[in-house]
Amino acid sequence: MTHLLTAAEMREIEAHAMESGIVTGRELMDRAGRRVVEAIQTVWPDAERASRRAAVLCGPGNNGGDGFVIARLLHGLGWTVEVSMLGSVETMPADARVNAESWQELGPIHALDAHSNPCAAAPDLVIDALFGTGLSRPLEGLDSLLSSLRAAHGQGRSRIVAVDIPSGLCADSGRVLGGAGAAIPAHLTVSFHRAKRGHYLSDGPALCGSLVVGDIGLRPEATEGRGVPLVAARARELSKGQGGHKYDSGHALVMTGGAGTTGAARLAARAALRVGAGLVTTGVPGSAQFEVAAQQTAVMLRRIDDGAALADMLEGDGRLNAVCLGPGLGATRALDLVPAALAARRATVLDADALTAFSDAPDTFFDALHADCVLTPHMGEFARLFPDLASPLTDVAERGPAPSRIDAALAAANQSGAVILLKGPDTIVAAPDGRVSVAAAVYDRAAPWLATAGAGDVLAGMITGLMARGMPAMRAAETAAWLHAECARCFGPGLIAEDLPEALPGVFRTLGV
Repeated sequence: MTHLLTAAEMREIEAHAMESGIVTGRELMDRAGRRVVEAIQTVWPDAERASRRAAVLCGPGNNGGDGFVIARLLHGLGWTVEVSMLGSVETMPADARVNAESWQELGPIHALDAHSNPCAAAPDLVIDALFGTGLSRPLEGLDSLLSSLRAAHGQGRSRIVAVDIPSGLCADSGRVLGGAGAAIPAHLTVSFHRAKRGHYLSDGPALCGSLVVGDIGLRPEATEGRGVPLVAARARELSKGQGGHKYDSGHALVMTGGAGTTGAARLAARAALRVGAGLVTTGVPGSAQFEVAAQQTAVMLRRIDDGAALADMLEGDGRLNAVCLGPGLGATRALDLVPAALAARRATVLDADALTAFSDAPDTFFDALHADCVLTPHMGEFARLFPDLASPLTDVAERGPAPSRIDAALAAANQSGAVILLKGPDTIVAAPDGRVSVAAAVYDRAAPWLATAGAGDVLAGMITGLMARGMPAMRAAETAAWLHAECARCFGPGLIAEDLPEALPGVFRTLGV
């Protein structure tokens, strides 16, 4: 399983390797530079046929040292290389300074400041080695350069490569320090050993372009106990044993709204059934019985008009082991039904209206939650329930490490006592005990077609179905988020929410379930 590191964790791993004599700082720098050049040759094999003019932008630290290695290697391959630097060679860290001095034997180092712009002439290749993962403040005094690079990136006039992470981007949060426009966008980012949190969170994927992670000789076990895992589904968790009974896979109950508002819950119910729940029932008010009955076949129906009727049903049937409330439920019905569902202490998924209905009294809502609850807010719903945690994510990040979606989701899980699935391309799943993971639909797993009405309702149903099957709350949320994106990727353009549950069988076959 891949783990995302913070900048501090990466520094600790490198420091331990150097202190242990496994590798020297100069060897790490040399390997990093080579991995960047190899990635350029792999991603753009046509680069050998271009005019091959490169501008290498070096910063005052070790990231700049990587840049000098890259400049030297490109020069050796026949590129015309112009190197510009922020700061002076004399004040660089020792290993970086050695590489800068090696470059000076091949060519000059131009000063980079507010008045210079080595990218104005749109070189074929730009190497951004200004600041790496340790950047803690916004880029300043480079407005002309930033403007030129943004234009070159958008128009495709130069190929921009970020060394480790685009300069201006916080490596821990994926947020731009100083606000929009204050980072250098890249077409390709080459990082080392393991990806960083900022590559996957918030603005990171859009600014990184494509992401390549290169091996620089650090031992895999160095990462043990560090980092946030990237989620993946596991076939053995989704397989069913032979000869089982339908009740062995649980019975999920999905509550609907009134007439004319039942579509969202029906999507959730279909998803719960497709993901493997043995039985699924929709709980409908009398006004919606005929509407729902006309749309369902394998999903069953039960009239549940109010909280008292829901409490009676849950008390009378212990085999109903997972409940979903929220999709299309309506605030009034949510206020009545949610307390009854929570009092029954079944595995519970709360989405959409079941969250928004309690935004005026979140503490009372949190007090009723239990460990088998999963809350699935998008950012707007999250802000209504956890305004104090959401606001730092919308304020301009002035210093790094900036507050991240991981930080916010963990704090929300601790505050509410429930598992939090904070939706987005960088979906975060956090538990009250401090566990956290990222279910990212970015880079080669990008699924932009999920931005369609009803997709979140399907996700809620998938989680409910997996919990009905006995999967623990956090793992159900993680697995459903991964399956959700994978279904969208498999279906592709033209996806609507109804297609997501129907794509599950194909995804299961691919997994070997």
